[in-house]
Amino acid sequence: MSDDTIRLVTIGRILRRRWRLLAVLTVVGALVGYGTSVLIPPRYTASASVLLPGQWDERGLLTQVDIATSSAVVDRAAATLDWTGVNGGELRDRVSAKAADGNIIKISGTADTPERAQQLSDQVAQQFVTFAARLAGDSTDPDAAAGPEALRQKVAQTNRRITELANAADPGQSVESVQARTELEQLRTALQEAMKKLDEADPATNKANMVVMGPAARPTGEAAPTRTQLIVAGALLFFLLALIGHLAAARVNRRLRTEPEIAAALGSALLGTVDVPGERPAHRPQGRDPRAWIRWLLDVDTRWDIPTPQPSGGEAGRQIRYRRVCARLRDQLPAPRRLLVVVPDGDEIARRAAGQLVAQAKNDPLLRVVGVSVSRPLVPDRDTESGALVVLSAGNWTAEELADIAEACADAGHEVVGIVVAGTIRARPTRTAGRPADEATVALAVRGHATGGSV
Repeated sequence: MSDDTIRLVTIGRILRRRWRLLAVLTVVGALVGYGTSVLIPPRYTASASVLLPGQWDERGLLTQVDIATSSAVVDRAAATLDWTGVNGGELRDRVSAKAADGNIIKISGTADTPERAQQLSDQVAQQFVTFAARLAGDSTDPDAAAGPEALRQKVAQTNRRITELANAADPGQSVESVQARTELEQLRTALQEAMKKLDEADPATNKANMVVMGPAARPTGEAAPTRTQLIVAGALLFFLLALIGHLAAARVNRRLRTEPEIAAALGSALLGTVDVPGERPAHRPQGRDPRAWIRWLLDVDTRWDIPTPQPSGGEAGRQIRYRRVCARLRDQLPAPRRLLVVVPDGDEIARRAAGQLVAQAKNDPLLRVVGVSVSRPLVPDRDTESGALVVLSAGNWTAEELADIAEACADAGHEVVGIVVAGTIRARPTRTAGRPADEATVALAVRGHATGGSV
């Protein structure tokens, strides 16, 4: 698992085997989201739109957005609203503005009630228009303020002078007089068009004509994040964290899962693999131990990181595997002798497999099963037994733990003569009365000294 790519089948296995734990953590996350929604009061947001007539570039619109949320505007709105315990500094955190299409500034206000949200956005929009109009009317530079007005006066004088020149021109119909009057009228028209464009491009005129496009609509729902959103977000967050935690634990898991790795850690040869029928976990724990009940409720005792047991090939096939292991074990020994069958404590699959192996050996060789603590392995000293056969299941022990078991066997004077790896299979349903007879026939056919190929 530590070297495999995370696949959908792995996630599906987690969902099937740890669904209780995931469900409990999801409910806990939903409760955390609900608690967060209780601590955070509901918020409502209303928006008012302000139209800016004329032509505005992007930089000018961004400037107006900054002005709409400036302290000069928000403080005036706070003074007008006069809400108890709320000042301009607090309102600045509740007011936002953005430029929309069509030279529109959208001002949004957030408050704890729909009525206050509507009042806040309307008041800030009104104060923004008033402040912008005052900026357009006031100027600290007298020359800059007098420039456009002086230009208009010069244009008016020029128009009067054109009229006088047109009247003083030869009233006759000569070519020269007609041409002079035509040129004077063209000059008058050009001056009028130039002044019109100047008025349209004057930013002071545009700012003075800002209008609020109606009152803000009263909000009908809470602003994000709502209570429902917080509950869903909490449940989803805890579910994903639990899923990621399982995957991360599997990625850093150093337990050996393949036969070559196990054989290398114990320093002996693999005699074969055997199968034991998978047992269904107990429905309820015995006794009143609360921790056992919690572990049963959360399914934490169920291994999820091992492959799904394969279907059983029948009792005859399982017995063939055990006989082949016993035959290879006899071939490994130069003479008949007694052996210890070393099983790590807590490895229920290996313990059951060792029992089947002892029953199949039929005292040839004579086997005795002993359990060994993995944390502090201690193997009985060499007495009548001279040698050890290690039986264990894959995916439960690290290389360091297996090396400690091998070292404990060496300290007790036992040579590890072989390794047997046990796995689980799904037992077939109960057969009819006629079926076992067929399997017994197969068993008789292979009852001799079976050496066979690899298992």
